[in-house]
Amino acid sequence: MLALPAQARKKQGYEITLSINHGKDTMMFMGHYFAKGNSIIDTALRDRKGRFVFESKTDTLAPGLYFFANPEGKYVEFVVYHEPPFFNFVTDEEDWTTNMKVKGSPENDFFYRFHRIDADYAKDLDDKYFSMDSVEFMAYKRKRLLSLDSVKIGMIEENPSRFLSKMMLATKEVYPPIVDEKGDTLSEAQRRDYYLEHYFDNIALEDDAIIRTPKKVFYDQVMSLYNEYLKYAPPSVIEHSIDIMMERAKKAPTVFQYLTLTLTQKYLQSNVMVYDEVYVHMVKNYFASDYNFWSTPSNIEQELMRATKWERLLVGKEAPELILFDTLHNPHSLHALPYKWKLLVFWSPNCGHCKHIIPTVYQVFEKYQAKYDIGAFTILSDPDDKTRAEWRKFMKDHNMTSPTWLSLDGGEANVDWHDVYDITTTPQIYLIDEDNIIQAKHLGESSVEKVIQAICGNGNNE
Repeated sequence: MLALPAQARKKQGYEITLSINHGKDTMMFMGHYFAKGNSIIDTALRDRKGRFVFESKTDTLAPGLYFFANPEGKYVEFVVYHEPPFFNFVTDEEDWTTNMKVKGSPENDFFYRFHRIDADYAKDLDDKYFSMDSVEFMAYKRKRLLSLDSVKIGMIEENPSRFLSKMMLATKEVYPPIVDEKGDTLSEAQRRDYYLEHYFDNIALEDDAIIRTPKKVFYDQVMSLYNEYLKYAPPSVIEHSIDIMMERAKKAPTVFQYLTLTLTQKYLQSNVMVYDEVYVHMVKNYFASDYNFWSTPSNIEQELMRATKWERLLVGKEAPELILFDTLHNPHSLHALPYKWKLLVFWSPNCGHCKHIIPTVYQVFEKYQAKYDIGAFTILSDPDDKTRAEWRKFMKDHNMTSPTWLSLDGGEANVDWHDVYDITTTPQIYLIDEDNIIQAKHLGESSVEKVIQAICGNGNNE
């Protein structure tokens, strides 16, 4: 668990008391936000004095935004941040937030002061709604919201170290300038570069407290960049953005851990073939770094081994050489295959997905083989006597007889191709050029024809 600052370690544990005047609840929960969810960490029953007392002599409360909630879901938030968590909260049942008083926490004084201002603005708009026509009200609302924004900006500027200021700042949009320092107009590409370089300027990535906030504050701000804005960006652009973010996150162990695990998993599971490169980048630079305090050495080594395999198989890399034998025990080399384009296919008749896809792949291959000069190097992925018989029967039943579709037995080869090509599932389909450079991978039934048309057609000399 992340240690609190020295100031908060002077007294161990926590004791937080909540009193709700005129309240009828007999049970109350205490919890905190985390990334895109929240967790209940303590429960208290109302005592004889009408209080809910949350306490521990040993556990600490990591900094962040917390909440009290009753079983029906009514809640009120509070801050734990660089103060010993020994607070006394008193409020009224009518409105837990705006009526809240707190002892022992300037952070929460500031927090509730803002919410009272926010509530006053909301009440004013409600009052005006029924006394103005729609056009007049919209103009008034716009003016009041601009005024509220001004108040927020003033509070942030006057209190930059308060946690509420950091939360509000995190949701502030970054706007690229129109001109540079010399007054020259920036191009669209320059403005886009500025946006990416400064995207994280307002998010306190170096502070672990920022991850214990509602979804819109941390998770949405960070992940919308990768899930939306950079959804189909080149790997190098994504990696550069990640490096900017992770450099600051190194100062916050929990933030660093969360981002490492989340982004590593995201790009491990991506269906965009070139994003294998981003996964490799995440593992080699962050998961396997000295900053990984949460994984065992064996887990790190296992992930690093997979990333090392994938790095050899990235689009743009040379496909590892394979030499295997056909049904007549004649040897064939992948690198020596004399075609402009090569399909490398790992499959088995025991694989239900293969049974469905491979006949389609073969039909696509026959359709474009002569037009684009394509050869196929296909490998039986689980060779044994029973499967070999099924393999031959399957090819015969589906009339897979083209002499340029090489059907090779995977039982004997120059390398352990399961390991070299990381074959854990089938089918696996690659498109390789005449120089044996991987041009596409992870092709499926719906993508194989589109990829052949796009890549082979674009490179065709007809």
